[in-house]
Amino acid sequence: MQNLRFLLFSTVALATLGNPVWADEAAIARGAYLVSVVGCGDCHTPGYFLGEPDFSRALGGSEVGFEIPGLGTFYGPNLTPDVETGLGGWTEAEIVAAFTTGVRPDGRALAPAMPWMGYANFTPEDASAIAAFLKSLPPVSNKVPGPFGPEDVPTAFVMRVIPPGG
Repeated sequence: MQNLRFLLFSTVALATLGNPVWADEAAIARGAYLVSVVGCGDCHTPGYFLGEPDFSRALGGSEVGFEIPGLGTFYGPNLTPDVETGLGGWTEAEIVAAFTTGVRPDGRALAPAMPWMGYANFTPEDASAIAAFLKSLPPVSNKVPGPFGPEDVPTAFVMRVIPPGG
């Protein structure tokens, strides 16, 4: 009888409240997993390219930029929900659109080093889970340098991408 009451209460609660809390937690956990396996932290975590990732600021933006000849130097931006320096002003839909189409909400294209073409193949559920995970992170206040055009002088460490024969 107690199981029946629990089942009835659960059904009424779910119908009344919409999505259960555990669904959001499951999506965030899925997003955390996906972010880890696709390597977002590599380009977006301070210290990663210097051999000492600062996981207390995970996904808070890199201080190492990629110079791409003829295009400029690009730093992995802050993916945390910090309003001033990260994705705090972006909706989950805008985050999904950016990493699956290569275009930011303001219309600017993402840096060429961002492998959005591969991320365009995420299922809608997985893409939403990634956005939910990013929005769930503690905000990290970290304004990354740049971007810098091909004639600009970067203000922080740079990894140079040199094409063959260059």
